Amino acid sequence: MRDDYQDWLVARQYAVNTRVAQLYRVRKVEEAYGDLAAHLASGTLGNVIKELTYGVEDERRNLPNPSKLQLEGSIRKSLQSYKGAALRYATFLSSNADASVPDKVAPSIVHAPVDADQARQRFALERDMQAELRRSIAKLDASLTIIDDGAERSVSSGFIDIMCENDAGELVVIELKAGTADSRAIGQILGYMGDVAVEEAGRVVRGILVAHDFDRRVKAAARVVPSIELMRYSIEFLFESESESAMETIA
Repeated sequence: MRDDYQDWLVARQYAVNTRVAQLYRVRKVEEAYGDLAAHLASGTLGNVIKELTYGVEDERRNLPNPSKLQLEGSIRKSLQSYKGAALRYATFLSSNADASVPDKVAPSIVHAPVDADQARQRFALERDMQAELRRSIAKLDASLTIIDDGAERSVSSGFIDIMCENDAGELVVIELKAGTADSRAIGQILGYMGDVAVEEAGRVVRGILVAHDFDRRVKAAARVVPSIELMRYSIEFLFESESESAMETIA
């Protein structure tokens, strides 16, 4: 595993315990399967990911652990964590550890060129939003509990910003957008919800799209998709007198 991976995780504001868990899981996968960077370069990473995949139907059929990893507890939940860690590390490798314009930003700028500085600012704000929500998810909805082990859950269509469960036992996908969310955001969160519905067959899946504002197509779509809730965020500025702070320091 590359030494600068930890710096990449720090730049994305993952909590200390989450970084430790991610590094541990990547090491365990590489102990079992070899250097993941080599697999990525040779095109065999998909084979590794396939062995780390174990769905609800596999669990119902009580199929054996398909991987080379020694696991304790739920095979499905354990492999879901290791698979997510491996895919996150692959994202780091593919982006050459460039934290300025990460892969997560890319889909939103495919159709409309955006200045690199704007992309960096948007990503930084989304990371700040995610970090704050992870610290106090009750500010969004008091019934929610985060269940993604501190890092974005990987699904077939990408990485879910925050994965939760509510008091009713329903799964809740949370997608964060800096600025105004357009119709592509609806497609993105629906894709994530669809992936989760397949992986967690039989469970109700809902979505919360958080943005500063929503264009008319998003609002129209949400009216006919009751499983998606739109939530606006606002930024509060706090001001402190520098002269007063200086006087306190002198005192």
